[in-house]
Amino acid sequence: MFNKQASGSKSKAGQILETLALQPGQNIADIGAGGGYFSILFAGAVERKGNVYAVDTNPEFLEFIRNSAEEKGLSNVKTVLTAEDKLTLPEKSLDLIFLRNVYHHLPNRVEYFRNLAGLLKPKGRIAIVDYKRSGLFSFHRIFGHYVHKEIIVKEMGEAGYGLKNDHNFLSDQSFTIFSRKKVQRRG
Repeated sequence: MFNKQASGSKSKAGQILETLALQPGQNIADIGAGGGYFSILFAGAVERKGNVYAVDTNPEFLEFIRNSAEEKGLSNVKTVLTAEDKLTLPEKSLDLIFLRNVYHHLPNRVEYFRNLAGLLKPKGRIAIVDYKRSGLFSFHRIFGHYVHKEIIVKEMGEAGYGLKNDHNFLSDQSFTIFSRKKVQRRG
């Protein structure tokens, strides 16, 4: 089942959704959408006036998401097939970019997030949920499927973002929210 882990109680999807405080009419990009569990949740939260872009590199996942959205009568979920290093969406169109368990897969993360900056509205945010380093013999540790929160904060800073919120309610993952840093004008 595509969404077994995302829908499990340990993922605390409801608490993540509540924390993000999405509003009707907002536009969200769910990068690395997988089976689309969060894309579908977001689509309900932003209602028909908003859009959710379910972004993935796997066309089978996107087909599953399209079918799920159609079954639920959600016309505001748009699927986007992307290459790992490039995301093509309208400039200044997004209120939130959401990544869950994807950050550790991205190559050239600083450059990647610099490139995403132009897609965000002025008050847009980036929410990153990624695995913490866990026990000595955990899957995530053995296969490098995690990034220390401090590294995420450092890399996002280098990409031009500041840490807005740091949430600690997930047992196996960090949950950080960033916004673009204000540019100081000289003159």
